[in-house]
Amino acid sequence: MSQNNEKITYTITDEAPRLATYSFLPIVKKFLGSANIPLETKNISLAGRIIANFPEYLTEDQRQPNALEELGVLVKKPEANIIKLPNISASVPQIKAAVKELQEKGYNIPDYPDEPKNDEEKAIMAKFNIVKGSAVNPVIRMGNADRRVPTPVKNYAKAHPHTMGEWKKDSKAHVATMDHGDLHLNEISTTITDQTAGNSTIEFIDKNGNKTVLKKNLKLIPGEVIDASVMEKQALRAFLEKEIKDAKEQNILFSVHLKATMMKVSDPIIFGHVVSVYFKDVFEKHADTFKQLGISPRNGLGELYIKIQALPEEKQKEIKDDIQACYEKQPKLAMVDSDRGITNLHVPSDVIIDASMPAAIRNGGKMWGPDGKLHDTKFTIPDSSYSQVFQTTIDFCKEHGKFNPATMGTVQNIGLMAEKAEEYGSHDKTFEIHGEGVVRVISESKEVLLERPVKDGDFFRMCQAKDLPIQDWVKLAVKRAKATGFTTVFWLDENRAHDAELIKKVQKYLAGYDTTGLDIRIMDLKSATQFACEQIKAGKNTIAVTGNVLRDYLTDLFPILEVGTSAKMLSIVPLMNGGGLFETGAGGSAPKHVKQFLKENHLRWDSLGEFLALSPSLTHFGERNNNSKALILAETLEEAIEKYLNNNKSPSRKVNEIDNRGSHFYLTMYWAQALAAQSKDKELKEKFTKVAKFLTDNESKIFKELLEVQGSPVDLKGYYKPDDEIAEKICRPSETFNSAIEMI
Repeated sequence: MSQNNEKITYTITDEAPRLATYSFLPIVKKFLGSANIPLETKNISLAGRIIANFPEYLTEDQRQPNALEELGVLVKKPEANIIKLPNISASVPQIKAAVKELQEKGYNIPDYPDEPKNDEEKAIMAKFNIVKGSAVNPVIRMGNADRRVPTPVKNYAKAHPHTMGEWKKDSKAHVATMDHGDLHLNEISTTITDQTAGNSTIEFIDKNGNKTVLKKNLKLIPGEVIDASVMEKQALRAFLEKEIKDAKEQNILFSVHLKATMMKVSDPIIFGHVVSVYFKDVFEKHADTFKQLGISPRNGLGELYIKIQALPEEKQKEIKDDIQACYEKQPKLAMVDSDRGITNLHVPSDVIIDASMPAAIRNGGKMWGPDGKLHDTKFTIPDSSYSQVFQTTIDFCKEHGKFNPATMGTVQNIGLMAEKAEEYGSHDKTFEIHGEGVVRVISESKEVLLERPVKDGDFFRMCQAKDLPIQDWVKLAVKRAKATGFTTVFWLDENRAHDAELIKKVQKYLAGYDTTGLDIRIMDLKSATQFACEQIKAGKNTIAVTGNVLRDYLTDLFPILEVGTSAKMLSIVPLMNGGGLFETGAGGSAPKHVKQFLKENHLRWDSLGEFLALSPSLTHFGERNNNSKALILAETLEEAIEKYLNNNKSPSRKVNEIDNRGSHFYLTMYWAQALAAQSKDKELKEKFTKVAKFLTDNESKIFKELLEVQGSPVDLKGYYKPDDEIAEKICRPSETFNSAIEMI
């Protein structure tokens, strides 16, 4: 039995991972029950987070606990053992859609206020800001990241290499990035001392000396690194106009790559500038109309089309004709969905840099155009902080050709992310400025720590990285270097202000370890990227030790090149207080999977990430609680995963072939067979011998039952909040398989 009521916590999230959970969670509960492992669930879906933040608007029956807050407490305890599935990092359009659905279900959630006009609306906006963007990860990631491609997945990719697009030396594909006025080049940084620690204040002082407090009581502790920077509006818009013109002249696709979900304050502002520059004629001509309708370029072209439906048909046609004129005048846009006319600029959350750039590089530097064909593309990444990583990879591919998944090595990652490190924790310290003057960070002792000049429309951003997480990050890097023997590289640039501060700490903390025989280096981003590409091209392995944003980017870039997807990564977060967070991969393609499921009752989501996370979670539980059965479950699950991969039981993309539910069946059968074959635990062997035989004997019947339901539309009675009873029935259609699960 578990000690101190320890348990495994499984998260309920959104879209395709949620649908998969209806099928997989009943299986997990039964297997864990055989080892006396308690399991609980926490609903951190977008709808669940919205409901939890507006209890005063709801009936008693409608209210639900704030699961995210509960997890935020749990991750600071040593007994934490959490399996985290991908959830929606909500853009404003997604929040509005979720609210509309909840309202239609009888939940009296208030409308999202685009421009709060009074204290009540400001209070409502503050609640929505809690669920906006990547609201979940900063709360629960109280540790640094250890991400890598698992050996069975790597072996399978080598034996069954995925397709890679051809690269040509004369490819026009390239990254466009700013050379002045951006966050990277305007950054300043300092490390907090005992004298400057305390409750600081961020304030804006305009050119007339008027002071506005932007944030107060911002706690700073000794040893943490803080940064401040500014994105200059005028420089940004001039850059965009230049690059749009250049794309037209080169006759290549124009695209922009941001992360409006994670960077929920800064990147929607940048996205809005891209939309309003590309469609400049439309936004200038119809400025008054758009203001009346509450149309913001930050929400993309998709919302514009929805809101102009309130206008007379003649006016709608005029606006649409003007948009079409822009398309003809400007370069062709990269498409999200060519068939439906969905462009890169329709929705801010549709094109996410860590998914879109690796996919384009894998495709030979091309994206889909309006004609449904692949074309060379200009990849616009306005801020230059990390753009060099992608340009260097593109240059390498132009020179050496495409990577070969059958022979290439691997890039593992140790990422600094604990306690909202760096940019991903900057949302509450990012401000769009109205006026001209300076923004200052003032210590409790009234010392000016950081100061940046600003103009109207610029945005200011401050970031933090605390010292204990940095120490833990270095410790984890050394641990992995010793465990693997791989060359381990800290991706830090001494010419960047923030990195210069980190380099001092890395050198200091590395000196405290015995690194004899280890190859640990510090490289700037261009050199580190070049080195990583050279290593994996030669079939060698390396560990990239990076900050929070690069952790996100590289753990998509290299896995997508290596194994075709980042959803199959092993992502372990050793929590700083002793617990474990086990993440299950990326969910960027989840909306497309749901769309197909609703149309064809075929769910192509691959739960391999969940399988991979469950195994170390069981190991962690077994070791902490001296539960030998949990360790056996973990060992046999790994055997089942390898068999699952070798027998190619992953979901197919096509209807009337194996889907997510079929993959769950085969994983279950292989797991039961492995438990029946083991000899370490007699009780488990006896129990699962019967189950394994039943599943094996009924394999054809079960697979037929899972297959024959496909091909027709299904109705879940909700996208953001499906009807659980209906959804579970749809996702568990085989009575024979269900009866086998009940045997456990």
